[in-house]
Amino acid sequence: MITKERKAELITQFRRGDTDSGSPEVQIALLTARINELTEHMRAHKKDFSSRRGLLKLVSSRSDLLKYLRETDRERYLAVIGKLGLRK
Repeated sequence: MITKERKAELITQFRRGDTDSGSPEVQIALLTARINELTEHMRAHKKDFSSRRGLLKLVSSRSDLLKYLRETDRERYLAVIGKLGLRK
């Protein structure tokens, strides 16, 4: 579970404006944080198939957001994957 402080930190780091909390960059950053935490959980609990399904859903939604960002604004896409250390 991502903490309130960590979530607020990610939002302030990736937002585009002062009141922005829903842009694709912010959503991708929040999904990446949740994916990283679930990945660590899956390393410890290999047979937790419910969490595995949730992890796959998160990865899929992040992929959709990345595809949208890549097609609409290539510079923002490259900046986000550079900051998050995602491979593409």
